[in-house]
Amino acid sequence: MTSMRRFFVEQLRDKLTQTAAVAKRAEVDARDAARTMATESEKKEDARTMLEFGSYAAGQQARVAEAQQQIQLLDDWLVKGLPEFGANSAVALGAMVDVVTEDKDGQLERTFMLLPVGAGTELLGPGGDGFISVVTPQSPVGKALLGKRRGDVADVTIKGEPYEWEVLAVS
Repeated sequence: MTSMRRFFVEQLRDKLTQTAAVAKRAEVDARDAARTMATESEKKEDARTMLEFGSYAAGQQARVAEAQQQIQLLDDWLVKGLPEFGANSAVALGAMVDVVTEDKDGQLERTFMLLPVGAGTELLGPGGDGFISVVTPQSPVGKALLGKRRGDVADVTIKGEPYEWEVLAVS
């Protein structure tokens, strides 16, 4: 199971790297557009557009920095190696957690992976088979699952809706 978890961690790292690259390209394009607008004319409208492109570039620069910080945190955490989990292990950082809940449409099974970064990211299984959701210890779901074991129930409120998720497996 460690190789499957490593597969998902590497996929998350790739997604963060792609996010940083896209944001960097958008930042460069916006800065170029702002410079072009500044040299074409001194009209009031061009100055306003230049400011808008400059603000957009600053926002993209912040996205790049955040993605790079998340990549560094993930890499630093991975240096320690992925922890091993057994049938009776408690949910901890690096665990994949299968849960089930009941809602108005019936039973709903989900798989989460508790990682230091990437909350809300959806990862696809090998060959596109199934998906898991990344949660962090700071997220409501991550907080509720942390320390739970197979058979335990985690109470989670998402968008004002309460859920009771039974932990089916920790791996």
